[in-house]
Amino acid sequence: MAAAAIAKVYQDRALEIHVIESSEIGIVGVGEATIPPILTMNRLLGIDEDEFIRKTRATFKLAIQFVDWMGSDTRYLHPFGQIGFGGFQLATAHYWRRLRAERGDEAGTLWDYSLTSQAALAGKFQRRLPFSNFQGNIAYAFHFDASLYARFLREIAEANGVIRHDRKISGHRLDSEGFVEAVVLEDGSSMEADFFIDCSGFRGLLIEEALNTGYEDWTQWLPCDRAVAMPSEFMPDIPPFTRSTARSAGWQWRIPLQHRTGNGLVYCSTFMSEDEAAAILTGNLPTAAVGDPRFLRFKTGRRKLFWNKNVVALGLASGFLEPLESTSIHLIQTGIEKLLKLFPDQSFRRQDIDLYNQITALEYEQARDLIVFHYLANGRSDTEFWRACRAMKPPTTLSARIELFEGYGRVFRRDDDLFSEVSWTAVFEGQNVHPAKPDPLTLGTPLDRIEEVLAYNRKMIARGVETMPSHPEFLARSCGAILGADAPISMPA
Repeated sequence: MAAAAIAKVYQDRALEIHVIESSEIGIVGVGEATIPPILTMNRLLGIDEDEFIRKTRATFKLAIQFVDWMGSDTRYLHPFGQIGFGGFQLATAHYWRRLRAERGDEAGTLWDYSLTSQAALAGKFQRRLPFSNFQGNIAYAFHFDASLYARFLREIAEANGVIRHDRKISGHRLDSEGFVEAVVLEDGSSMEADFFIDCSGFRGLLIEEALNTGYEDWTQWLPCDRAVAMPSEFMPDIPPFTRSTARSAGWQWRIPLQHRTGNGLVYCSTFMSEDEAAAILTGNLPTAAVGDPRFLRFKTGRRKLFWNKNVVALGLASGFLEPLESTSIHLIQTGIEKLLKLFPDQSFRRQDIDLYNQITALEYEQARDLIVFHYLANGRSDTEFWRACRAMKPPTTLSARIELFEGYGRVFRRDDDLFSEVSWTAVFEGQNVHPAKPDPLTLGTPLDRIEEVLAYNRKMIARGVETMPSHPEFLARSCGAILGADAPISMPA
């Protein structure tokens, strides 16, 4: 992604871009879930979305469903897009709370006023809003095969002049000022460069092994440190949402693709053994397994610096947050976008580097806080793991956000916060963190007016979803996707 973006944006500059990767070193490739800003990267790269859908075996994503986080047989959605369609001074959620306080269950749930929630539950999808009186697109993201996505981006990068080397790196060489001067290859030869982007995963070949940058450990808030992944056969109905199901000491993901389903279990090794994790995962697959379980170890946290001297770390080399809110690809993307705006010359100005590190640290912390909230506000009491999560002392930034919401349901987006007011509101409500009373500003609107507007919203959403095609039908008819495990994959070797 980094090579493709830099080559596309700076193709008229005097840059020579080389990618060094070994085909002998596998990637995790378990299937990836994204969030809507991925569309910005696709537009930047000039990607035709239907071609992208076909070549990466992608499906559309409207929401994340959280199952059993509040106890057995509970579920809620973190939807994309907005809640309601306006008609009020404040956000629709405030008026829904006012109506619910007065009318109880007649007001419905928050998710009744979310188009993406209702479409996701109905298994429907289309890009455009299904209303004649509203223009624009539905908010959506993708699930895709990570290995195919990498190959797709490689095509784009090489078409723009990127030179790829199928080699292994065995070491590095520093100059007299401690900057990385070259990487040493397995055969003893070396490749020099002015600037390096470290995408070497947890190892951090340059950012850590060469520059000793250091790591900020977040396991006090996010204790899961293991994962086991296993693909299964594709789901014919291809649900247009990611599912996260709480288990006894962690959670299980489900990512539906065109040709298979990505599954995995994130867990805490203090409370669950490897054998237990594998048994839970294999016993809860949505379809028949098509591979063996693969185990991963990780430590949640981030590098103390993301840009150190002439090295920028991306992906797992920069830090790790479990994929509960599908932030992994997004943090790679935002790292690239900041780099494009702060691209260095050989002077490596301290002001540019400091700004990059400051903003990236904030983005990681914002993503961390929403993930931590899921654990902190869980409604389970069946295992020691979940009880310990509820007893943790959260980051001060998260505590302040919760305390604000508990008053009048208010959420403020600050410092280009990764997650919107809708995201925080849906997760707060889904995990039974409710305000003490509706926002007092709603008292100026007559209750019958609130009832009328909200009823119209629900009716419009229901009619719109009814007119939408099923998700598999849209993939096949509108994108030209060939669904099923035996469908051909037309990608170069």
